[in-house]
Amino acid sequence: MTNVLSTNDAPAAIGPYIQGIDLGGTVLTSGQLPINPGTGEVPDDIGAQTRQSLENVKAVIEAANLGVSDIVKMTVFVTDLNDFNIINEVYGQFFDEFKAVNYPVRSCIQVARLPKDVSIEIEATAFRSQA
Repeated sequence: MTNVLSTNDAPAAIGPYIQGIDLGGTVLTSGQLPINPGTGEVPDDIGAQTRQSLENVKAVIEAANLGVSDIVKMTVFVTDLNDFNIINEVYGQFFDEFKAVNYPVRSCIQVARLPKDVSIEIEATAFRSQA
């Protein structure tokens, strides 16, 4: 069973891709930029950009009737690893706020540039327990 995920609570795709896909037991999101889906605006600072990207990931995951605690893997793309401490702080607060039992596994990769010249993009994989 495969379902395309689409929600107005995350920004629309800016290219030929979808926000996410539900494969039944596994949900994959596309990389979520820090675009406010209501206004189309991008926050200025990396902390606010991190939070917005996380909120957008959450919205796509919730479109599959899952929650933050179901996220098992995240990939974070940043344009400046000097922002790593700020990103970690916001990231930890986000998962603590939703009382995630465990933090997901994660990769953090510095890239030369991201779409719309944002500083961060985050993608996630979530798992639906069959229990």
